[in-house]
Amino acid sequence: MQLVRVGDTLKVTRLDRLSRSVLHLVTLGAELRERGIGLHVIEQGIDTSTMEGRAMFGMLSVVAELQRELIVANTNDGLASARARGRAGGRRPRLTLDQAALAQRLYDEREKTVQQIADVFGVPRSTLYGGHLDRTKTVPRQPKKAVATKP
Repeated sequence: MQLVRVGDTLKVTRLDRLSRSVLHLVTLGAELRERGIGLHVIEQGIDTSTMEGRAMFGMLSVVAELQRELIVANTNDGLASARARGRAGGRRPRLTLDQAALAQRLYDEREKTVQQIADVFGVPRSTLYGGHLDRTKTVPRQPKKAVATKP
């Protein structure tokens, strides 16, 4: 947007490549018009230098947002249906429940450092911190007591 100048024409393949909401498209169209910059949407044949092109731009921007909202609604319906069938989304956990329990025990009892626990299971520390270790149950480490030295 900073590179286009008065008299230039911004070319995009489709409206949905330019913006995801009608508000943004309308605002962008108005900004381009104020700056004297044309817009040419190649696949939909829109050219905002004409009255018909501006009208088509407005109509297709509404249709583009409707299409996006339908995709979001259908995706959410599909996810809800999968959850109702007992299917969980996302990646499988890197550690089994037994491994996670062992990792938590090692962590709580301070038998090993987090890095050592991660090395045992062949995972990065971030995997343990990201969902396998409950650090709220662990008593914080106490500072070491100063040992008196003889002069």
